[in-house]
Amino acid sequence: MSLAIETRRLTRDFGDFRAVDGIDLRVERGTFYGFLGPNGAGKSTTIKMLTGLLGPSEGEVYVLGRDVLDPAQALDAKRHIGVIAENLSLFDNLTAREYLTFVGRMHLMPRDTIRARSAELLDLLGLADEETKLTMEYSHGMKKKLALAAALLPNPDLLFLDEPFEGVDAITSRVIRDLLAGFVARGSTVFLTSHVLEIVEKLCTHVGIIVGGRLTEQASLETIRQGDTLENRFIQLAGSDAAEAPKLAWLEAAQ
Repeated sequence: MSLAIETRRLTRDFGDFRAVDGIDLRVERGTFYGFLGPNGAGKSTTIKMLTGLLGPSEGEVYVLGRDVLDPAQALDAKRHIGVIAENLSLFDNLTAREYLTFVGRMHLMPRDTIRARSAELLDLLGLADEETKLTMEYSHGMKKKLALAAALLPNPDLLFLDEPFEGVDAITSRVIRDLLAGFVARGSTVFLTSHVLEIVEKLCTHVGIIVGGRLTEQASLETIRQGDTLENRFIQLAGSDAAEAPKLAWLEAAQ
């Protein structure tokens, strides 16, 4: 099977700190890949390098068969990907439809296609009745849904999602989950980071685990789980000892 993402010795340094340390990712097309790790493990830095937002210190990056370090190939790759970044960056003084129109034009989409897809996405995501509001007036969950609409608008072959479920309510979470499941079912690829392991376990077909900037595991979800829950396996593979619950001496004394 061809690869949607491939990296070779991908590394990123920030001064003396090595955030990502020589990782070799292999993400097959048509898979739902969960990229997991503790806070500060290098997940967001990796996504930024995969999407061309940040250059690596060393290594190679291939997205949809294009060399991301080659400017011409990188531009071509970006035409076929959608991204929800770690920090949502929406234009505060635009309405949802205006924002989607801007995104569509950046992708050189025909105006009729932009209008039709925008209307469908806004309706499906429950934002159709909020069209007159500026995005600065949106709640966090509404901004997440608009960011997802913008990522899906150009009908990408590969979707990068950095914590898309963070801070959203149960209804919004279900809408996003159903949309993403359908996206993968039609043959596209999703690369997801999330701390909500229950959602990862429900959605993902493959998992990679990064700890301290190093890729420690990469396999199918069932291989990673080994008959256990993903949460238990993640805690084991991330190097944490959860055998005994942590205790606070002052609470123990109060008992």
